[in-house]
Amino acid sequence: MPLRIRISCFEYASLTAIDAVRETLSIFHTRTNTFLSLDLSQEWPFPLITRLVYLRFSLALLFLCLCLASSSSRAQSPSLPDAPEPSPSLLLATASSPATEDSSSSSSVPADPSGFSFYPEGHQPSDATQSTQNTSQSRSQKPQPAPAQSTNLDANGNPIPLERQEPTRILGFMPNFRSVSGGAASHPPGWKYNFIIATHQSTDYSSFIFLGITSLSAEAMNSHPTLGKGADGFYAYTWRGFIDKTDGTYLSAWLLPSILHEDTRYYALGAGHSIPIRVLYVLSRQAVARTYGGSQTPNVAGLGGKVLTQVISRYYYPPSADSFSALATKFGYSVMRDVSFSAIREFYPDIAAHYIRRHREKVAQQAARDAQPGRATP
Repeated sequence: MPLRIRISCFEYASLTAIDAVRETLSIFHTRTNTFLSLDLSQEWPFPLITRLVYLRFSLALLFLCLCLASSSSRAQSPSLPDAPEPSPSLLLATASSPATEDSSSSSSVPADPSGFSFYPEGHQPSDATQSTQNTSQSRSQKPQPAPAQSTNLDANGNPIPLERQEPTRILGFMPNFRSVSGGAASHPPGWKYNFIIATHQSTDYSSFIFLGITSLSAEAMNSHPTLGKGADGFYAYTWRGFIDKTDGTYLSAWLLPSILHEDTRYYALGAGHSIPIRVLYVLSRQAVARTYGGSQTPNVAGLGGKVLTQVISRYYYPPSADSFSALATKFGYSVMRDVSFSAIREFYPDIAAHYIRRHREKVAQQAARDAQPGRATP
């Protein structure tokens, strides 16, 4: 028995689009013997906003598919042979020398947006058991020189210490694409570069995780009673939050900075300064940005993007959220979120560097114990 499926089209759809859909359905019916009908009688309460939501979700899904396709193509490429393991003396020298970051600044476009790591790039710890076995096997062999490593240099050509390096992801999943390591020479901003960074920030998988958490909390607290409760309320909060997030990112990170020639990325102050100075620096970044030439300027693009986001939200939020006090409250929450995340970006490299050095010391001590003469090999 043929299967009948009913497809509803909204009244704002153009005649050209409807004719194209009808032609496609006729071809589908010819090949699969499945009847599909169009229903043009239904209405939608928010036609313009709904169209924007579906357009944004479609662009996000397209971008994610492209990322997955590029990741799969890289996974199919042949891997390089393993580098030779350093000797125990080299491990001891590495643990006693100042650590530097091998990766580039996190302000560049991330090569793998889906990578998980709690450590900065180039500093992922290796398996201790495998390191011990390789050390035992290398006793009867001559030590081989360690391969030369490219370090990230500052504007003066000096290696940047690990505690001043900004990772691509914080805690392995939080995107940190719009940060510059302390003293690093950053990628020059521009229309194309700003758009790529804003797109990475808006369509990252972690953004949808936080969007779901905030939508659930808003629905549970019944922030806007007119939006309802349950599944319908969660959907109403989700697509409105998605528009808030994408509008704010593209306005503050792409459109306004490109027009005004302002660099709204976070330039970490880094270790070497007292904690109160760094805290005051984090707070000041809400009002101070950089020009393309590197000088200080008022953060018109960052604050203006937040203001425009609240102005646009008046067209798709209930009338109860249209008052000046409600918009000012949402603006304040947006500023507080940016201050909190900037504080994490400022102090996270110090914490990560501390644990990375501890891990290196343990590996070096274990390698030294295994290299002692007369020690039985397991």
